[in-house]
Amino acid sequence: MERVSRIAALRERLAGHRQVAFVPTMGNLHEGHLALVRLAANHGRPVVVSIFVNPLQFGPREDFASYPRTLEEDCEKLRELDVDFVFAPDTEEMYPVSQTFVVEPPRLGQILEGEFRPGFFRGVATVVLKLFNIVQPRWAVFGKKDYQQLLVVREMVRQFNLPIEIVAGETVRAPDGLALSSRNGYLSEAERAEAPRLYATLREIAQAIEAGTQDFRALEQRARDRLDKAGWQVDYVAVQQRPSLEPAQPGDRELVALAAARLGRTRLIDNLEITVPA
Repeated sequence: MERVSRIAALRERLAGHRQVAFVPTMGNLHEGHLALVRLAANHGRPVVVSIFVNPLQFGPREDFASYPRTLEEDCEKLRELDVDFVFAPDTEEMYPVSQTFVVEPPRLGQILEGEFRPGFFRGVATVVLKLFNIVQPRWAVFGKKDYQQLLVVREMVRQFNLPIEIVAGETVRAPDGLALSSRNGYLSEAERAEAPRLYATLREIAQAIEAGTQDFRALEQRARDRLDKAGWQVDYVAVQQRPSLEPAQPGDRELVALAAARLGRTRLIDNLEITVPA
């Protein structure tokens, strides 16, 4: 495995390769990331993993400065998976001048996470497009844990006619159901014990829908109320259409339930795909 920090050097190493499989990350890798890397290796070689904490996707009161940075430990984990290249640029390498050209997402990136984190998907789409230009992968792997991000990236690739296949990796969960996330490390012991409630709430919504309930707005409100009573600060609980993420309507069959809420100082997100029986 080779660690590369310069764009020119990575381009030189990848010159002539047409079957590159790419996993973009912000580091602090856990089993969810490693599952994406294994999935990438099933699609192509060389496997490239980027580690870059992207300032463009953090708001002024978010955790950019404190976001966990564990590059050496991350590289050890990736070496064990036989990754070919780790691309770990610094901010000056990725943004040598102020990034005044940006990718502005459509409505898909302005609702849900886009509403509660203004500018987030602009930052994500811009850095992902830059990384795609640098790596030029044939495949790029994103996790369903960040469901809306996956859809935004997939639509960007489609609209810009990029010759990249976006591969979706399933969410990896702890035994109690909590979706693995780098931000889980912010949770106190008591908060960690409470955190699985978010996924349990989504499962309750799914079970109600699969049993025939079509009043999606009532399900959303009931879920918000239950989380509120348990001490969460809820941004949203939403039952949406797949893949547009427009609000679900009676008769829709391909759905996804998404939620974002704070537990103490930690903001958690999760989702669950739902297929209504015919």
